[in-house]
Amino acid sequence: MSATPHASCNDFSQLVEGSPVATIVIDARHCVTHWNRACVQLTGTPASQIIGANEHWRPFYPEARPILADLIVDGAPDAVAEHFYHGKFKRSALIDGAFEAEDFFPGFGAGGRWLYFTAAALRDAEGKVIGAIETLQDVTEQRRAETALRESEAHLAQIVDGMSVATLVIDAGHRVTHWNHACEVLTGMSARHVIGSGNQWQAFYPSPRPIMADLVIDGASEAAVDRFYHGRFRPSLLVHGGYEAEDFFPHFGEGGRWLFFTAAPLRNALGELVGAIETLQDVTERRRAEEALRESEERYRLLSLTDSLTGLYNSRYLHQRLQSELERSDRYQRALSLLVIDCDNFKRINDSFGHLEGDRVLKALAGVIAHCLRRSDSGYRYGGEEFVVLLPEAGIEAAQAMAERLRSGFASQEVIAADGRSIRCTVSIGVAEQRSGDSNNSLIRRADEASYQAKQKGKNCVVVAA
Repeated sequence: MSATPHASCNDFSQLVEGSPVATIVIDARHCVTHWNRACVQLTGTPASQIIGANEHWRPFYPEARPILADLIVDGAPDAVAEHFYHGKFKRSALIDGAFEAEDFFPGFGAGGRWLYFTAAALRDAEGKVIGAIETLQDVTEQRRAETALRESEAHLAQIVDGMSVATLVIDAGHRVTHWNHACEVLTGMSARHVIGSGNQWQAFYPSPRPIMADLVIDGASEAAVDRFYHGRFRPSLLVHGGYEAEDFFPHFGEGGRWLFFTAAPLRNALGELVGAIETLQDVTERRRAEEALRESEERYRLLSLTDSLTGLYNSRYLHQRLQSELERSDRYQRALSLLVIDCDNFKRINDSFGHLEGDRVLKALAGVIAHCLRRSDSGYRYGGEEFVVLLPEAGIEAAQAMAERLRSGFASQEVIAADGRSIRCTVSIGVAEQRSGDSNNSLIRRADEASYQAKQKGKNCVVVAA
């Protein structure tokens, strides 16, 4: 959770709404701006009843009081947070000024639910607090598991065997003592083949190696755990000496599965280590949803930069890219050239063949442009039948040569209309090289004027800006 969002408002809203974690966002006036689907599912309260109002306390408490995000917006000191979350909160170790807490909510579901929640400030570019974001996770099962560990071995066996979460227990000698039905279903390995042995690794890995519970038994340091789960684990926030991790297991099911797993030590009444418990959850669908969201965001980003007809970049992105290339060229004293390409007699093509065929001609030109580009070059549809090519590291001679290749390549193109007629078109190209003091507009204007001169000279030619 970032204390200062860098994405656009639309991207931020998509990220919040698509998150599988229940998420609330409030503004500086304590009005709710986001209440995602996961939050609707967790609280049972529709977003339409919450967004735009400041009654977000209702799903959680019987009477008005601030939630954790409200305290962040108010810049509340620890004493105020202690008043509302006595002994159940702490300052975040990850985000400056943020809180995290865990509390029991009796009105949630049958018998209430334990929630782990975090809240952090949202700030504008000047660092001013403009709101807060709060995430909530149902950790009731983890709480119940911790309680079960304090019970007798018989009680532990009853709970483990009846759990819907895949769970295994090993003793201090690394022998499996419990391997519940959910673990059988998840791993495809029956309990009778595992219990009493030290072969728990066989369910997860092709060759012998410790699972997370083994590392807990050994009291492994974070460095030792990192050798097996590099960058994919962290110490448990709830259980001292425990760990949690998320990893991909390629031989689980068709195409492999992502598992989230936790391991914690088991101790007797004297505090002596007697074993470790590990839980495993299949989070493949969540990971796929996250990947799909990232891909979707990338598609939307590309759509915002490209012209839908030709597939080249659009004029908005041209001005962004050209500005950065001008700055880079000035900074490193490198050449930069630009082409303005205009279809000759394009109106006559539209009038004679129709706009659909005219669009096909533009697509053909875009294809020729794309074919001529070097890796560092970029092409843009500037508007209508006008295109721009940006040529970093290219002086005027190289740019002129490229323009000639493009001109002749397009002149040889033939577009066959729907009625079988042949359409041929040419282009007039203006070439300009960056010079000291050039802006986006001045460089484009000089190349555009050169393309106009090319038309005056009879079209189907290249003119270099004076």
